[in-house]
Amino acid sequence: MTGVPASAAGGSGAKPVRGGKLGTAAVNQASLWNIANILTMVRLLLVPGFVLLLFHDGGYDPVWRAFAWAAFAVAMITDLFDGHLARAYNLVTDFGKIADPIADKAIMGAALVSLSVLGDLPWWITGVILARELGITLMRFWVIRHAVIPASRGGKLKTLAQGTAAGMYVLVLTGPLATLRFWVMMVAVVLTVVTGLDYVRQAVVLRRQGLAAERAAAAERTAEALQATAGTAAAAGPAAGAVAGAKDVHAAAEARDAAEAER
Repeated sequence: MTGVPASAAGGSGAKPVRGGKLGTAAVNQASLWNIANILTMVRLLLVPGFVLLLFHDGGYDPVWRAFAWAAFAVAMITDLFDGHLARAYNLVTDFGKIADPIADKAIMGAALVSLSVLGDLPWWITGVILARELGITLMRFWVIRHAVIPASRGGKLKTLAQGTAAGMYVLVLTGPLATLRFWVMMVAVVLTVVTGLDYVRQAVVLRRQGLAAERAAAAERTAEALQATAGTAAAAGPAAGAVAGAKDVHAAAEARDAAEAER
């Protein structure tokens, strides 16, 4: 026993589940300062550090480029672990949901733009990849009210290809390795475009399904309201039914007169 109250320790006093996974009570108390969020914040801090290392001494010193590659590699490795840790140990927080995708795009965007500024990577490649990422982000907001599109194997493969290719461009490579990195980047570009188009297709389908479900639910509510009105009229007796019927006839006559007037 430590003698420290559970409230002071920041927990509920319950013992953690064997294996390290937290129970349901701990899910609601996931701290901002958990390992998953710390890795995400480290990745965000690595972005300016990576850029400074890459551009040090004019941006063409092999040694500093190697340091920049190390920072980029650490950032990509943390990307593999923070999301997995958050899901496996119930450490999902609102901060993590927002910061994780921002960190992913920040490190990749910084690498692509920096390499294009240095003249190592054609601007059209940077433009295609960044346009895809921006478009998919906007597409998420467009469809988020109806559904959330899960990450696909193609998307994960795209991320791996982009990270590998960008990392190879950060290093000073010559000869066959320089040729190889070009083709790895071409694979990354193809995967970027293909997975982006597939994401758009899924988003359109899910939005249509969501709108159809909303219309069906609205029609069902209208039918239930009409049934309730009819039941109320029937319960009120024949006189009320006659009044309701007269109103319907009067409304139909007015609609007919309006239609004839329009003609």
